[in-house]
Amino acid sequence: MRGVGDTALNALSFGADALFAAHRPYEPVVLPNVWDVGSARIVQEAGFPFVATSSRAVAAVLGESDNDASDPDLIFDFVARIARGVSCPVTADLEAGYGLTAANLVGQMLAAGVVGCNLEDTDHHGQAALVDADRQAGFLAAVRAAAEATGVHIVINARIDTFIRHVGGKDEQLKEAVRRGRLYLEAGADCVYPIALADPDQIATIVEALPGPVNVIARRGGLPIDELSALGVARISFASGLYEHVADRLRSTVASLSKGASLDEV
Repeated sequence: MRGVGDTALNALSFGADALFAAHRPYEPVVLPNVWDVGSARIVQEAGFPFVATSSRAVAAVLGESDNDASDPDLIFDFVARIARGVSCPVTADLEAGYGLTAANLVGQMLAAGVVGCNLEDTDHHGQAALVDADRQAGFLAAVRAAAEATGVHIVINARIDTFIRHVGGKDEQLKEAVRRGRLYLEAGADCVYPIALADPDQIATIVEALPGPVNVIARRGGLPIDELSALGVARISFASGLYEHVADRLRSTVASLSKGASLDEV
């Protein structure tokens, strides 16, 4: 591949295979999502074998909006810095793909040194809440084909936005999530990610209904990691939760400093 030598491709392939193999129901891969090189290094130093970015957190750092409208060169340059800053495999939250073709998206990913991606089905550029499911499946299939042509099995985490976009009632959201999950897995996704899914019964239903790994968020006030694991989840991430936690702490700290407190007091 242009711009990526064989040695680099081999290393990326090894990392992608390791990330894919880590998606095990009841023994999930845990991915504390990061937003810059510093946070990525902290995650690696804590012993986590993989690093995942959060698109919302990265957008906040860059002063961008998390709506698939960022300049892809800006995003990939920043993600590449993160990948160069750690020695473990990196998977990137790439929103809906920034309007790139599948081949261009894969090329940018590998040039940036990342081995996995989140791709969401919110319709950022149209009038509907979600992209048509068949159209999204076609895009995922094209990304899979483009990746396989490079020899790197990029780990595709297909985000399903029925819950976060409130598409219908609770039962309709679940039914549509299962339908889309099956389509996306058939198209070549390695994992499906029904973001904002939190109800344990619904999590169990989706895990049982889908023939592939399921990603669920660990969140404040939600199920702890061990309970998510017991439900058969294969991937646990935090979305922008860690960034928001740090930002909340910083907000509180600087508010105290503005009132005359010292660092020893905050």
